[in-house]
Amino acid sequence: MTKILIADDQRDVLEALRILLKGEGYQTEAVTSLAGIFNALEKKEYALLLMDLNYTRDTTSGQEGLSAIPKIQAFDSMLPIVVMTAWASIELAVDAMKRGARDFVTKPWDNQRLVTIVRTQIELAAALRRERKLEAENEMLRGTMPDLITQSPAMRPVLEMISRVAPSDANVLITGENGTGKSLIARAIHALSPRASRTMITVNMGGLSETLFESELFGHVKGAFTDAKTDRAGRFELADESTLFMDEIANIPLAQQAKLLRVIETGDFERVGSSKTLHANVRIISATNANLENEVTTGRFRQDLLFRLNTIQIALPPLRDRRDDIMPLANSFLHQHAERYRKQIAGFDDAARECLLQHRFPGNVRELDHIVERAVLMAQNRQICASDLALTNGVGKSRDLEDMSLEEVEAFLIKKALARNDGNARKAAEALGLSRSAFYRRLQQYGL
Repeated sequence: MTKILIADDQRDVLEALRILLKGEGYQTEAVTSLAGIFNALEKKEYALLLMDLNYTRDTTSGQEGLSAIPKIQAFDSMLPIVVMTAWASIELAVDAMKRGARDFVTKPWDNQRLVTIVRTQIELAAALRRERKLEAENEMLRGTMPDLITQSPAMRPVLEMISRVAPSDANVLITGENGTGKSLIARAIHALSPRASRTMITVNMGGLSETLFESELFGHVKGAFTDAKTDRAGRFELADESTLFMDEIANIPLAQQAKLLRVIETGDFERVGSSKTLHANVRIISATNANLENEVTTGRFRQDLLFRLNTIQIALPPLRDRRDDIMPLANSFLHQHAERYRKQIAGFDDAARECLLQHRFPGNVRELDHIVERAVLMAQNRQICASDLALTNGVGKSRDLEDMSLEEVEAFLIKKALARNDGNARKAAEALGLSRSAFYRRLQQYGL
């Protein structure tokens, strides 16, 4: 039951309040002096303090109670204080609120009004505690992961989920469009987990050919195949007692999914060419830009494997839905690339900022990083201007295709394909006539 501390020097008042609040589901404790308030607060936590203003100094001014309010707040800044007095005035109420009281009740009180005030203040205080706790967790996350730059409301559920699930060993599936920062979230989860002292092992499933799948994940022994010159540990073996991050999980060939399911369920596997069963204690974090439920429906992904991967699912919003993060991210990338290329660039001019804020970013955060890096290289002034960004959104002007290099044309066409397919990399690859592995290699190459 929610505990309320009541302070009043009249026993009948304390008893009346106890009966009233008990009927509303609250547990109360009573003290008869200001010293009693501090003694009680030292021993327990309370959801609210309901206190009289007049005790022993005199009976009408309320100064004794008023002077105690700041001291109580210094003792517990989150404790809501509701004051009571039989000698009410507007000036007294205003003074009490200025000193830190949350509300003011006149004796004799109206039962319904008093209960409403108590309930409202307890709910507000609980909401404020949750807000402060989340902010503290977010600050801890930012301190642990300095690259995790966000102030957008759209990212707050993501940060809250990271704080909740990171300390566990639950498998996590991170979903979101290409370039939204799924690998960064995976590193944040690992960094806040009990496995943080060990290195997180990463594998891009989109870049694995079917022939190398088992060797990469489970390892091989010497002579297992033509190029197996020595024994080699696979990613699961390397990730023992740590975290294995499997990016682009939707790209696992159907024939290999059963083998992956077995090791996730049991932790047991064999190196290619060996009959000796090994065991690894691995936490799985996976990521994809595909809709795995749709992949299951179409028969391209095993439902039982999906159940093993998505104990917890975290959905990352695209950059276009986190507009508040565009400039903080852009400024961070600017600092990194200016330092890397040894250029003295102070920031973005107004036109460049407007250009960035208007852009849709089909390639999300990765595209923003690439745009800023190129702008740093192209800039000739102390500030990045709109033309340095080479964006087409009505503010900056892009170059004609004939003025671009072959690599720039290819990157341009890939961005267009991603935009037409709402960031779905598989569909964009099919539209361009590229295999999935070839497409992902180009995304990595061009920073998209």
